[in-house]
Amino acid sequence: MTILTSKLTGKYQATIPDAVRKALNLKAGDAIAFEIDNGEIRLRKARPIDLAFAHALEGTLSEWEFSADEEAYSEL
Repeated sequence: MTILTSKLTGKYQATIPDAVRKALNLKAGDAIAFEIDNGEIRLRKARPIDLAFAHALEGTLSEWEFSADEEAYSEL
């Protein structure tokens, strides 16, 4: 097993290590998916169904459109 690490920036962004990008065949602009299951997180290249699902939800998330809401719930 190989373990790779990356640091979070102040904006909670991280660089995906080169070995991971190569293993997942990721290119700049690709979407990634995070699968959360019983405390484990799996990172993978997003599939078309993932993107369609996210797009379908966008219209239902209007309650998060205001900066005050973003600030109030940012610690969740």
